[in-house]
Amino acid sequence: MHLRSAHSPEAVARMNTAELRRAFLIETLFVPGTIDLTYWETDRTIIGSAVPTGTPLALVVSPQEMAAEFFLQRRELGIINLGGPGAVETDATRHPLAPRDSLYVGRGVRSVVFHSEDAANPARFFLISYPAHAVHPVTLTRVDDARKVPLGTAEKANVRTIYQQIHEGGAQSCQLVMGFTEMASGSVWNTFPPHTHLRRSEVYVYFDLPADQTVVQLMGAGDETRHLMVRAGQAVLSPAWSIHSGCGSSAYRFVWAMGGENQRFDDMDPVPVSQLR
Repeated sequence: MHLRSAHSPEAVARMNTAELRRAFLIETLFVPGTIDLTYWETDRTIIGSAVPTGTPLALVVSPQEMAAEFFLQRRELGIINLGGPGAVETDATRHPLAPRDSLYVGRGVRSVVFHSEDAANPARFFLISYPAHAVHPVTLTRVDDARKVPLGTAEKANVRTIYQQIHEGGAQSCQLVMGFTEMASGSVWNTFPPHTHLRRSEVYVYFDLPADQTVVQLMGAGDETRHLMVRAGQAVLSPAWSIHSGCGSSAYRFVWAMGGENQRFDDMDPVPVSQLR
């Protein structure tokens, strides 16, 4: 379990590139045959990945890391498959996940095991977890059953479709909201104009981005912006006070996941383009 601390706007304003990347970018995820987890102090978020190959992978942690008997003793978990066909087994119930299908796993589930159907084309599970105060049922959301929200215009190069999977009108959770965004051909800007939402933090993971391409992730306070160069399979940590917007050099998709005190997707505080610095 890797640890990441929270940082203030004042501290971020003084960071250089290497410091920004250490604080807000998880560069190594989706390593074949492993589960990788990072504990982010903000909203007590756990971000991770699981890539089972020939052998299934079980989600286990030591009692010293979480002061718990099992991972979901006091937590909930969102999973989305960004790779080949796979399955997640929760307390001996198997849930097949095709690419971009998601699974919500509620508090109290003792066993979570990840499987790939084809070791040559393994599943690549992205994991996001927050503390949970109540029990909600395990819920599978097929990509075709997600709520689809079209946004943007070709003139502004931001035509995109938002797929909402774990949200108030779909799979129920305590505080987790999760889905992914798909950019239309020729569109490169996501979440622009930018916004913040002080009632929850957010995590972004870019995927289906060619290895030689990048996304420029804008972050920081609206009047003191910073940026990160992000590759496929990397995760960006976005504090509640920070804008979060991106512009790609090629077509891409990205997972967004949020946790905090309000699950309303449109709870946003806009930052006008004229105020960006």
